[in-house]
Amino acid sequence: MRFSHSVLAVLVAAVWGVNFVVIEVGLDHFPPLLFSALRFLVAALPAVFFVRRPGVAFGWVLLVGLVLGVAKFGLVFTGMDLGMPAGLTSLVLQVQAVFTAFFAVLFLRESLRPVRYLGMGVALCGIGIAAYDHGGSGPLTAFALVIAAAAFWGLSNVITRKAAPPDALSWMVWVSVVPPLPLFALSLLVEGPEAGLAALRGLDLAGVGAIVFVAWAATVFGFGAWGYLLRQNEASAVAPYSLLVPVFGMASAALFLGEDVRPLSLLAAVFLVGGVALTALSGRPRQARETAASPEPSGKPS
Repeated sequence: MRFSHSVLAVLVAAVWGVNFVVIEVGLDHFPPLLFSALRFLVAALPAVFFVRRPGVAFGWVLLVGLVLGVAKFGLVFTGMDLGMPAGLTSLVLQVQAVFTAFFAVLFLRESLRPVRYLGMGVALCGIGIAAYDHGGSGPLTAFALVIAAAAFWGLSNVITRKAAPPDALSWMVWVSVVPPLPLFALSLLVEGPEAGLAALRGLDLAGVGAIVFVAWAATVFGFGAWGYLLRQNEASAVAPYSLLVPVFGMASAALFLGEDVRPLSLLAAVFLVGGVALTALSGRPRQARETAASPEPSGKPS
């Protein structure tokens, strides 16, 4: 990768890591489901009027919007609202790489190398250590919600791979159109209209800033820049930079929120990041390599 691309990749990882601190700020101002709905509403509007359609069937957009936007982010925001620390959330969510590999085997019939199974096992050990550490200081329900969010993230990765959108920015903007209405409805049912109205009446600069950051910086800029890097470089060169996200997440949470980084948390980070690295960075699946090696058939794909 060119030096400028490396700098951009580190910047994206930093934005995504700090984003967990900003989510904590937002949760001080909004109920979690309402906050998630506002995040996608601001990410989609007015951007959807200025980017082209993602070039795939709308069914894929709808499916990823529900799985990623409603399920994954709804669970993350709710888990953090129930007491999951920002730094630990940024770390635990990286287990999505394990779920992505699992769902790829299950639904795409990909065949993984043994080292990836080893990586999945190492990452799961890290999750176990993190769960044990968090169990002594916070509710395990919140931890379980973040794990569930990581599973939905992994599922959305596989759906996105199947949909194969040609442009990451337009894809993410159009995906952001789907979650607001379901999340607003869930917020009314679960959190109640009074809580939402109180949050909107008390809206201040910090609340607006949190919405703008998670919508435009973390979503539109982050995914747009990441997609650009993936188009300009090999995925194997870009992917390792995502491992910096929990580094920035835990560091910024300690710096700005005063979260403790206990020895068990560091041990969990070593196992989880190491396992994710083995799972995600140990080469393409055998099926993918065989496909790449085989001659491309003539004519359009069916």
